[in-house]
Amino acid sequence: MRCLVTGATGYIGGRLTPRLLAEGHTVRCLARKAGRLRDVPWAARVEITEGDLRKAETLPAAFEGVDVAYYLVHSLGQAGFEAADREAATTFAAAARAAGVRRIVYLGGPEAKADGEIPSPHLRSRAEVGRILLASGVPTAVLRAAVIIGSGSASFEMLRYLTERLPAMVTPRWVRNRIQPIAVRDVLRYLAGCAHLPPEVNRAFDIGGPDVLTFGDMMQRYARVAGLRRRIIVPVRPLTPSLSSHWVGLITPVPNAIARPLVESLVHEAVAHEHDIATYLPDPPDGLTGFDQAVALALAKVRDAQVETRWSTASGPDAPAEPLPTDPKWSGGTAYTDVRERAVAAPPDALWRVIEGVGGEHGWYSFPLAWSVRGWLDRLVGGVGLRRGRRDPHRLQVGEALDFWRVEEIVPGELLRLRAEMRLPGQAWLEMRAIPTEDGRSRYQQRAVFLPRGLAGHAYWGAVAPFHAVVFGGMARNIARGAEQAADRLDATPGGR
Repeated sequence: MRCLVTGATGYIGGRLTPRLLAEGHTVRCLARKAGRLRDVPWAARVEITEGDLRKAETLPAAFEGVDVAYYLVHSLGQAGFEAADREAATTFAAAARAAGVRRIVYLGGPEAKADGEIPSPHLRSRAEVGRILLASGVPTAVLRAAVIIGSGSASFEMLRYLTERLPAMVTPRWVRNRIQPIAVRDVLRYLAGCAHLPPEVNRAFDIGGPDVLTFGDMMQRYARVAGLRRRIIVPVRPLTPSLSSHWVGLITPVPNAIARPLVESLVHEAVAHEHDIATYLPDPPDGLTGFDQAVALALAKVRDAQVETRWSTASGPDAPAEPLPTDPKWSGGTAYTDVRERAVAAPPDALWRVIEGVGGEHGWYSFPLAWSVRGWLDRLVGGVGLRRGRRDPHRLQVGEALDFWRVEEIVPGELLRLRAEMRLPGQAWLEMRAIPTEDGRSRYQQRAVFLPRGLAGHAYWGAVAPFHAVVFGGMARNIARGAEQAADRLDATPGGR
């Protein structure tokens, strides 16, 4: 079949696409910016079409000839996300119907079932999207999943960091609510299988793994699988979802904007009330993946640096998308720059390895306290902070998150350009280059660019400029030194280069 995947730059879409390819389907990916998919391993095997689900005029080409359309987008963490999701789902449904698509598949969240229970805004929005798609006139399968356990998922990262960092914790009462988590591999199996559902199937299905646990149980079992001591968990009444989300944002890499809707969802019990999906997609011979096995598989992926996608890969529709301000249209405006250059007694490839390895556990090669403080300040005002880290310790892809930056451009061996996603009164970029010299060595060039927004932006640059000599100057100096040391180690290795 020809499958259209929306959200291919996100956590689930980035994993579903190669699975559909492996099953022999032709896959077309819809993205607002085609370049966001340029560096993924399967990019050459798919069609990539630019379009925006909130702009109907951009969609006909994407839906042309499509048999199955996957709706895997949401505006979690964005301002006004309910209205944005409603508009996107309505436009998607109309485009699918107009193009004669045979099936829509949507991954949503659990539905509030208890009498009088008021769902969180996040769950309410996911349910509304499901209803819009089911009423589209195109046969639709809505899969309702609670907590998804897999390397790099926001739910797993929240569980992982809370458990690993807090041997004892005071928790909100929702840690006693029942949850039916599901392994990401089973979610992907269901999503792919739904392409083959009979045309008369137009309904929602609850999907969950074999274990029904409380969040407290999940933390204890995570600790056991990870080889940690049993955690001390004391639930108390005063911790509201709002306070809990700040607590989660403080301890884990998941920022408040995403932590809050996740926490609000956990306030409700999230247990599958039926398993009708098995009528059409029977369970595997060995059964669905249990919680302990799902955790073990995720931890193995993290340990081996084999995480395919992460929750931070996706960027919302209101993320900055302007290019680096070097085009003529920026002439006449103010763009502050800080440029540093260093001669490097090492070949360009050694310098490039250091450049591509910045961030995450490797740090930023200068004044760690200053970077840490900047990250904490960003968290305090609701930003992403530094703790998103990196997906792979050695390799980067266009579009993925790197601490509080996002990779905007890579020219392998030559250029890395990062766009800031911390809270700023303006837009900022950091550019690093490895430039070969005639003597076989290299030159390191580093440029920070800041485009201020209003008076606050100009005041911000003036306030931080005195620290640039320490932060940016030290960064350039230490990156050059790191490349030279790496080259020296390689020369000292038997066999040399």
